[in-house]
Amino acid sequence: QVQLVESGGGLVQAGGSLRLSCAASGRTFSRYVMAWFRQAPWKEREFVAGISWSGGDKFYADVAKGRFTISRDNAKNTVSLQMNSLKPEDTAVYYCAADNNNLGSVYFRRSAYDYWGQGTQVTVSS
Repeated sequence: QVQLVESGGGLVQAGGSLRLSCAASGRTFSRYVMAWFRQAPWKEREFVAGISWSGGDKFYADVAKGRFTISRDNAKNTVSLQMNSLKPEDTAVYYCAADNNNLGSVYFRRSAYDYWGQGTQVTVSS
């Protein structure tokens, strides 16, 4: 089992940057596929970015490509999301998620993820 705690959210002006971090407990962090999702008011929770066990494979939703970068440090049990060129439509609660699948594949669907953090609010003002 793994526990996830996000940090780094806040209020930023459009065009600014934020770096979200997720700290994970447990000794087998390197065997979890990790991802970031977000949920805006009145919308479904959506995939933002995902990263494979080793960090060698990264996947992004179209809204994140070219602006966001996901990374992980297995020695420190952390996964991060660097967000640049933020837009008001990026405003949402951002969640860290972990998937303990045997293939190490990155899935985009919410139901694939076994563990979730409590979320961190990101607000982008225009």
